[in-house]
Amino acid sequence: MPSKLSVAESRILESIQDAAFDVPGVLPTARGLSHFGEHALGWMGSAAAVYAYQRFSRSDERAARKWAAVGLSAFSAHAASVVIKRVVRRRRPDYSYVRVGVSTPSKLSFPSSHSTSTAAFLWAAARVTGNPAFVAGIPVMMCSRMVLGVHYPTDTALGSALGVGTAEIIYRLEEASA
Repeated sequence: MPSKLSVAESRILESIQDAAFDVPGVLPTARGLSHFGEHALGWMGSAAAVYAYQRFSRSDERAARKWAAVGLSAFSAHAASVVIKRVVRRRRPDYSYVRVGVSTPSKLSFPSSHSTSTAAFLWAAARVTGNPAFVAGIPVMMCSRMVLGVHYPTDTALGSALGVGTAEIIYRLEEASA
């Protein structure tokens, strides 16, 4: 039996989907983000590419090390989210009025691993580059998970908070070790 919170949040999902699901380009974009963020692979691959560029093209070992920490942030945040999912065991939204726009590797919802690893990568990238524009991508991933009907709002919000917290800890540890 779904909790009152889950039912209330499912109505928020319904409203989000009513506003965005059928807008041209929204669903393919949300699905693309879903595939990119699956298991944090897109984020870790991006960090690895910048690491390799810094390390081998520019011979900037310090910058390369910072980008390795960005990748570690995405990986660690994702791993933490998977452990928490298995402990909490909140089921994904399953209501006749919530459309599911993408397949998922599990039936577990809390926290959103996509939101967690995305927030970790983008927060860490913003810290490393000094460019806060990176964090603008965090709510984009959060919204995409709700448009796709696979996460409740609290899944994405708390997942993002976990990602930012993880990235901040790793950033500070890397800075302290320099």
